[in-house]
Amino acid sequence: MGIKGLLVHLDQAPATQARLLAALAIADRFGAQVTALHLVAEPFMPGVVGHHMPADILREHLAHAAAEAEGAVAAARAEADRRGVALVVARESGPVDRLPHLLARHARHADLVIVGRPDPTTGGADDALLAEAAFMDSGRPALLIPPEGAPTLPPRCALIAWDGSREAARAVSDALPLLQPAERVVVLVVDGRDVRGGVGQAPGVGIVAHLTRHEVSAEVKQVRGGGGGGGTAEIILAQAKEEAADLLVMGGYGHSRLREMMLGGVTRHMLEHATVPLLLSH
Repeated sequence: MGIKGLLVHLDQAPATQARLLAALAIADRFGAQVTALHLVAEPFMPGVVGHHMPADILREHLAHAAAEAEGAVAAARAEADRRGVALVVARESGPVDRLPHLLARHARHADLVIVGRPDPTTGGADDALLAEAAFMDSGRPALLIPPEGAPTLPPRCALIAWDGSREAARAVSDALPLLQPAERVVVLVVDGRDVRGGVGQAPGVGIVAHLTRHEVSAEVKQVRGGGGGGGTAEIILAQAKEEAADLLVMGGYGHSRLREMMLGGVTRHMLEHATVPLLLSH
């Protein structure tokens, strides 16, 4: 199954351009439509908790936000027209804590949702919640684009972080349309002996056979880990750099229903530090 619909988060931040270009590059390759979703946080007014915000204030705020976004929207339309890609713009507003839900709701109507890697120097926690919702709550894979962009999509070389888990299997399946055009795919197994219950006696061999049946030529690479979520994540990122990977594919893990405890250590580290486009599925 190919990619026929993409959702990309659009805002006024400089990194929006990188996300948009990634979405358009993929859409151009697969003949897909791109929906650019602009989210507006309604203003918080102390003292009106539990009550509706005055309609005139809300209208003024939304009109101002729409005017601010017009430059980004116009630039997105112009770039899509230049590439011959169909672009639809959608707008949603709500309390800031509802924006991740709105993003996830729109993402369920797409094959792939594209968001930015959270940047603590600009968006902070709000961007992190959007990124998490993109793959944890949508039922769809998310492609996180680092601020420096994604120069090669679909990728020439993809690295799959494989531990045999359900989430990893889902990520591989979701990534297949992007893996098939790649010149090289590396299945990375970190600490194969320690996760043998998930990867079997021959770590990576089974998933390579599965990929071969889908016309993806892949190879297995095993490395020893450094212990701990952060250590494993650093090893994965180092291997992505060593292999000159244009795409990193992995499962996104959740261990608790509480948001502040939702993500596993490797997933959270990758969300914060990935330097290449990162496809996550849950």
